[in-house]
Amino acid sequence: MFKINDYVVYGSTGVCQITDIKKDDHIDSDETEYYVLHPVYHSNITIKVPVNNPHIGMRAVLTKKDVLSLIAAMPESKPFLMENAKHRSDNFKAVLKTGNNEDLIKIIKTLYQEKKAKSFVNKKLTKTDEDIMNTAEKQLYEEFAIALNILPEEVLPYILKHIPHNNEN
Repeated sequence: MFKINDYVVYGSTGVCQITDIKKDDHIDSDETEYYVLHPVYHSNITIKVPVNNPHIGMRAVLTKKDVLSLIAAMPESKPFLMENAKHRSDNFKAVLKTGNNEDLIKIIKTLYQEKKAKSFVNKKLTKTDEDIMNTAEKQLYEEFAIALNILPEEVLPYILKHIPHNNEN
């Protein structure tokens, strides 16, 4: 069970802070305990999530040690290899919903490499691919920022400083 002030990743909403744990009476008079979440990097929305619902897509934010381990493994991360653009796009969108950090890294690496290759022939990523890459970066950088106690815009420079440089990254 999470506590007040814990940071969690809530689905595609991203990093949220638990600001309260309350009980609420529903119509059937059962009292339900729920977390009150506030997204850290977004507007003033409030999300209520039942504490006892096992199907909630909520997990603890990675630790600094976990983030550093992911960063160290980035050079070995293999990009996704899919020729069919529609299938790839559908796969990427499914990954964005899961928030799996290893797969987010693969998406970013795949689309970064494609963007780089297209730039050599004066082309750009499709709008869909650009949106997917931006969403993957946002999700990853926000979680890394909380774990590393830095701002999201400082995450990419931090990563680049802490991984070995070679032509694939």
